[in-house]
Amino acid sequence: MKGKVALITGGTKGIGLGIAHALLAKGVKVVITSRSEDSAKEIEKELSAKYPKQILGLACDVRNFDSQQDCVDKTTAHFGALDILIANAGVGFFASVDEMTVEQWNDTIDTNLTGVFYSVKAAIPALKESKGYLFTIASLAGTNFFAKGSAYNASKFGLVGFTQAAMLDLREYEIKTTTIMPGSVATHFNGNTPSEKDAWKIQPEDIGQMVVDLLAMHPRTLPSKVEVRPSFPHMKGK
Repeated sequence: MKGKVALITGGTKGIGLGIAHALLAKGVKVVITSRSEDSAKEIEKELSAKYPKQILGLACDVRNFDSQQDCVDKTTAHFGALDILIANAGVGFFASVDEMTVEQWNDTIDTNLTGVFYSVKAAIPALKESKGYLFTIASLAGTNFFAKGSAYNASKFGLVGFTQAAMLDLREYEIKTTTIMPGSVATHFNGNTPSEKDAWKIQPEDIGQMVVDLLAMHPRTLPSKVEVRPSFPHMKGK
C-alpha cells in the first residue's frame, strides 16, 4: 500500500479519522476533507507531525458536485494520483416522520446519499486510471429500519443499493467496490461524546483495520458488502 493515495470525505473525526490513521501507518498518502477548513487544516497539522508529507486537509462539501470535483482535482495535483476513495461523510437526524423537518430530511439525503454519488462521480476518472478501490461507509441501518429513523434509514438503504449497483458498473474497469455497514461505533455521531461507557462499541480504529485488510485481499476476491457489529452488546451496561 505504501505510496498509494487515498481520499477520505469527513475524515477529521470518528470513522474517517480512524481509517486515516490506519492508512497512514501503512505508508498511504491521505487527503482528508471537512466542510470546515479550520478542522481540515487542524487535523492536517496534527497528523503531519507523525506522517510528514503524507497528509493533506481540504475544505469540501459533499453536497456540492463542483466542490467534490475540486477536491479530487486538488488530490491528484498534490499527490499525482487517486487510488482509494473512502466516501465516509455522513449526518444523522432522528425524529418521528411527523416531526422531521424538510431541512433535516434534505440535509440527510443530500449528505449521505447524493453526496456519495457526487464523490464517486468526481473520482471515477482517476480511479479508472489507477484501477483503484472505492469504499462507502453505510450502516446496519441500511438493512434494519427503526422508529425515528425515516431519513437516516432512507439514506442508508439507498446507499447500500447505490454501492452494490456501482460495484457491478465499475468492476469492468478493475475498480473494486465495497460498502462497510457498521453497527454501534464509538464516535461523536448524533451528539455522543466517546468515553469509557462506549468501550463495548466498535472503535474507529477497528474500521480502519478492516479497510487495510480489505485492501490487502487478493485482487480476485471482493467482499462487496461487509456487515460489522459489536461482539458483545450485552456488555454495554458494564
